[in-house]
Amino acid sequence: MQITVDISDELAARIRALGQSPESYVRGLIEDAARPAGVPKMKIADFLQAMAENSEKLPVLPDEAFTRESFYQDHD
Repeated sequence: MQITVDISDELAARIRALGQSPESYVRGLIEDAARPAGVPKMKIADFLQAMAENSEKLPVLPDEAFTRESFYQDHD
């Protein structure tokens, strides 16, 4: 779908100062508005922190555990 949005040069400059293109900024606004209520938007740093929590409790596996054969050992 193609949507055309006119924004002021001042707003475009502020968006670029944030390190984003106006297109990606508006796309993010639309995605946020379409997100179902109750589904929080998580920043990447928060996501990575949540992934890392309790990671020290994960078992250490040998390199052989990550071979293609080990993943597909039950498939013929």
